[in-house]
Amino acid sequence: MDAEGIEEGRRRWQARFDAARKRDADFTTLSGDPVEPVYGPAPGDTVEGFERIGWPGEFPFTRGLHPTGYRGRTWTIRQFAGFGNAEQTNERYKMILDAGGGGLSVAFDMPTLMGRDSDDERSLGEVGHCGVAIDSAADMEILFKDIPLGDVTTSMTISGPAVPVFCMYLVAAERQGVDPRVLNGTLQTDIFKEYIAQKEWLFQPEPHLRLIGDLMEHCAQHIPAYKPLSVSGYHIREAGATAAQELAYTLADGFGYVELGLSRGLDVNTFAPGLSFFFDAHLDFFEEIAKFRAARRIWARWMRDVYGATSEKAQWLRFHTQTAGVSLTAQQPYNNVVRTAVEALSAVLGGTNSLHTNALDETLALPSEQAAEIALRTQQVLMEETGVANVADPLGGSWYVEALTDRIEADAEKIFEQIKERGRRAVPDGQHPIGPITSGILRGIEDGWFTGEIAESAFQYQQSLEKGEKRVVGVNCHHGSVTGDLEILRVSHEVEREQVRVLGGRKAERDEAVVSASLDAMLAAARDGSNMIEPMLAAVRAEATLGEICGVLREEWGGWTEPVGF
Repeated sequence: MDAEGIEEGRRRWQARFDAARKRDADFTTLSGDPVEPVYGPAPGDTVEGFERIGWPGEFPFTRGLHPTGYRGRTWTIRQFAGFGNAEQTNERYKMILDAGGGGLSVAFDMPTLMGRDSDDERSLGEVGHCGVAIDSAADMEILFKDIPLGDVTTSMTISGPAVPVFCMYLVAAERQGVDPRVLNGTLQTDIFKEYIAQKEWLFQPEPHLRLIGDLMEHCAQHIPAYKPLSVSGYHIREAGATAAQELAYTLADGFGYVELGLSRGLDVNTFAPGLSFFFDAHLDFFEEIAKFRAARRIWARWMRDVYGATSEKAQWLRFHTQTAGVSLTAQQPYNNVVRTAVEALSAVLGGTNSLHTNALDETLALPSEQAAEIALRTQQVLMEETGVANVADPLGGSWYVEALTDRIEADAEKIFEQIKERGRRAVPDGQHPIGPITSGILRGIEDGWFTGEIAESAFQYQQSLEKGEKRVVGVNCHHGSVTGDLEILRVSHEVEREQVRVLGGRKAERDEAVVSASLDAMLAAARDGSNMIEPMLAAVRAEATLGEICGVLREEWGGWTEPVGF
């Protein structure tokens, strides 16, 4: 770009910055020197390809969605928490909010993630152990007791049974007297990543997509502030994917959900702002920053040029970040504080919209209160003490960062072509029922391509660790330590016994005829193609359980078995 074009962009950015709201904060260095809100080429400089870098708040948003960066609003501190029963987790949420957390993120136990009730024989020994147990709307009420749902943003990390769990959340809000139109937060819902990486699916892929389409329609009409889909790369990366694979598979999944919305006749400019993303922040500091910047640029370009989005908000890639759980080690666990801080800093320098920092003891158990507090304080130190929120995209223009951003973008585009080619082979006549990317994703799930690619990347990384080419402190180098054992949080099996007892009491007290009729109505909607959300809400209001709702749909739609590969 020539000097005149760069200066015109700088003037546009300045006008938008001047008009935007800024925080009342001290934007100087620790020594008291003022810093500019953004930095760019010197006046008169010519920079080849500068249109791909640009200015914050302008297409393609490489440098951030807003002209102010974090001067307008800092990232949301959203700590992921959940254990035991709803009452215990409610107490932890109040602690997080009292300590300065800005939003809640719900971790569910394995039975809930798999759409099973706590009294299911397959739930034995798992209730409350990796998150909170939620069996019905009554549990959701307790989970958010004395926490006004109209005043906090809430993220729920669940995909397989996300829709019925969200219905329980809506009913809990109703019982608080909250207007659903003011509810704000994010539901994960991303079933593609379950088939690709995390393996917590319930049904066949295509009927599950139908249910997600129903949710998108319902939220667009009735809950406009809530984001019904958080497309998750986190679990893809944790399964062993490279940074480029995480980025490409995640954005491709997002394109698939865009195609799903378009196939329902929804306006892309209306529903696309309801999509958000969830990425992993791993340990290669600069590669992670480049990944986040490339993600915004790719998404904006595809949304505009492929899917016809004309509004800026429909072109924005908003994302939450969690530091890499897979990078934490049981050996020398206090090293995990350092790892988490570095990863969190990469997310912030990459422009994350919200952030969760892992606790040092998460390789051993659910976080203790002390470990959870250290994780929270890590974010607060970054936000309040380091000055990283003073300047938008402070590494923009770095030769290294820009080269990495370009490389990851190019690698991702090659993967998109591979996915589209799989779709072309699956549907030779080009008549994709939902869209070309969606067809390629479904084919890649059905034939095990995604899982095979991730497995190969994980194998190569493991080999490099065993050969000592990649080094992990305390694991394959620097072994000596004076650190003793940690005191870790343990969930009592009494939690499971009490949860099962309470669930049995609720089932005995409810009107079985109303429950049965509501489940029949939901099944009728599943069969006749009508939107399933209202009948599902009716079942939840009747205190139908998660296992009952998911069981009806499992029986109707069938389960899923992934292909075996060697």
